[in-house]
Amino acid sequence: MNRIVFLAIACLPVLAGCHKASDTDRADLSHASAKPAPAASAPAAPLAAPAPPSPQTTLDHVVLDGKPVTVQGMSLQRYVFQPAAQPQVTVMLDKGDWSKEGSLRVDMQNAMSWAVTLTVDIDGAKPGDHLHATVGIPAGPPQTLVIPLHATSPRAMGMQVGPPMPYMAGGKRVFVATTVEGKLDLAHVKAVRLGTPAPTAAQTLLFGKIETSLGDHDLRDAYTGIVDAWGQYTRGQWPGKVDTDEVLRGGRPKSKPGAPVDAPAPRKGFDRYGGRTDLPAFKATGWFRTEQHDGRWQLVTPDGHAFFSLGVNVVDDDGGRTIVEGREFMFKDLPRDSGRWAPFYGTTGKTAGDQAASAGIGYHHGKWFDYYSANLFLADGRHWRQAWRTRTIERLDNWGFNTLGNWSDDALSQMHRMAYTRSVNIASVFGNVSSGYDYWGRMPDPFDPRFAQAADAAAAQAAKEVRDDPWMLGYFADNELAWAGQGPQGRWGLAQGTLRGEARSPAKQAFIAELKKKYSTPAKLATAWGISLDSWDALNATNFAAPNPDETHAAIADDYSAWLRTYADQYFRTVAQAIHKHDPHHLFLGGRFAVHTPEAVASCAQFCDVVSFNGYADVPEHAFDAAAFAKLDKPALITEFHFGSDDRGPFGKGVVPVWNEQQRGEAYAHYVADAVANPAIVGVHWFQYVDQPVTGRVLDGENAHIGLVAITDRPFTHFIEAVRAANRKTGY
Repeated sequence: MNRIVFLAIACLPVLAGCHKASDTDRADLSHASAKPAPAASAPAAPLAAPAPPSPQTTLDHVVLDGKPVTVQGMSLQRYVFQPAAQPQVTVMLDKGDWSKEGSLRVDMQNAMSWAVTLTVDIDGAKPGDHLHATVGIPAGPPQTLVIPLHATSPRAMGMQVGPPMPYMAGGKRVFVATTVEGKLDLAHVKAVRLGTPAPTAAQTLLFGKIETSLGDHDLRDAYTGIVDAWGQYTRGQWPGKVDTDEVLRGGRPKSKPGAPVDAPAPRKGFDRYGGRTDLPAFKATGWFRTEQHDGRWQLVTPDGHAFFSLGVNVVDDDGGRTIVEGREFMFKDLPRDSGRWAPFYGTTGKTAGDQAASAGIGYHHGKWFDYYSANLFLADGRHWRQAWRTRTIERLDNWGFNTLGNWSDDALSQMHRMAYTRSVNIASVFGNVSSGYDYWGRMPDPFDPRFAQAADAAAAQAAKEVRDDPWMLGYFADNELAWAGQGPQGRWGLAQGTLRGEARSPAKQAFIAELKKKYSTPAKLATAWGISLDSWDALNATNFAAPNPDETHAAIADDYSAWLRTYADQYFRTVAQAIHKHDPHHLFLGGRFAVHTPEAVASCAQFCDVVSFNGYADVPEHAFDAAAFAKLDKPALITEFHFGSDDRGPFGKGVVPVWNEQQRGEAYAHYVADAVANPAIVGVHWFQYVDQPVTGRVLDGENAHIGLVAITDRPFTHFIEAVRAANRKTGY
């Protein structure tokens, strides 16, 4: 370490093992000084002049409060950050050569009874040379704040959310800023600024010595040994955490290996599919279908009874895969990749295509280990997969579910205990269009003839084993396509992206053809859009600057809207024809909208039997425009939703966070009740069955506590109780 400057007004020895600082950056803490503060700021107490030159501290809307205090061996000075736009303490450096340093370390404490947001900015000598970190400092004992001296993030470490801070190291609390933005020439560091963004009331923080540390060990230490032998977070405790193999095996129901699972007799008041026999019956067609009755949409079972789909996504035994190659230091007691553990190892290649989901994610390819399936093997022995299937289907039934959602184990479907769904995944070589969002990749170009061929092949493959199965609820097409872009003009992203494409793009040529048909001459289009356009050929230019709609040129929005509907119609019509060609019996359940436009939703309602939304919100109606949707006169299926917290191991809280496990159950009950009360909604599917790995799933590093069961296959008891009660309350 290199002690470069100080904020505490006290005398402390240089720490043993610290890197020796230059005379211009090193100062005796008893000789600290602070420059007069700007207007409206209180100056620091006058101090004796330092012997060698020392860094200077200025206070901007920050007040020194009292004398230094010693807390748990740290000498700290109280600083009160006043209500202002950006109150801050600035430490100017006489000579800031940190070229050999890896981290900045600050002794500090939050004196408030709530968490305080602290910003740390490190400025270089050149404009734009700057590192920035924002951290939430919890109330409580003092700690050492560590800022890596380079850009980093949990994504770079292979996960979307980093480990909770602070953590204990050597008996002391350490808070590592796992996200740092910017770049900095470490040979020319000018200043360090500590601030709080726009506090509405005074916030008191205590600061002590500031020093630098050699190497990158501080950041690595924050991630070292964070996963135990069962895939759990090592530094936390919670109800149900496993600490021995015996505990892992405890409570397992005994079943004869390989024995068939007999379908139980239907519950009283329900048919074998889960449809309600106590309600007026519909026509029995032998297949799942939809029907509207008394203003309410219903799914109808093959036997002709009303059915509300209560489903779970990703009910599979391979949900514990996480990359271990290159980051073995994160895992304690990782088994060798041979012998009985070999089946739980595998490798994955780099993600194909341009996906924002994996942007900046490190360690997203290479060797992985599957903690979930390994735990199942430890608990149930060599027939673990059959034991898991038996146990899982019985659990879901007991918990009030009646549908296996997307990406679930095919073998569970064939038990014929629950309705299930299938995906038509259209993947091949055909054109694509960027909407500017592209989270899972660019939009398929449905005007490319190769797309229709790919859709036909995908539908044939999806229908191959299930077209004659009455337990199959229906098909989804793709998942969360990029129908819109981001920002206030995001609705038009797909239209603008079409015009930005190359001249060879079939979608672009189709759009240009529509514009030619409407305007007949380039001059008329130019006038309507308020642009310069010398010829139709000008539209063929790659990266054509498609204008944003505005109030003075209403034709732009009108033309974009018409194109978005044409685009969606081409997509959904093509897919619907392919599905119905290969399976005339089952429902087309839509495309699992995440981002969407009114045009895409209306098109889906025209060509699909059900419109599906991945509805991450507090209630379904906040995930899509329910009032506008009601006018389309089609049923909706919520195909993904969840609520997550960070009090059961995994670091992330999912898309819709709540504070704790109890609130997960309360939020689930509220969401399901709201869905049942909506006459257009015919079901809700939870995402997902198993918690995501602590260190991130292989695909994109997601690592949230959103499961019904832990990575050890132990149900989250209190949450499950709330889920069961909410599901039973629906009447299905």
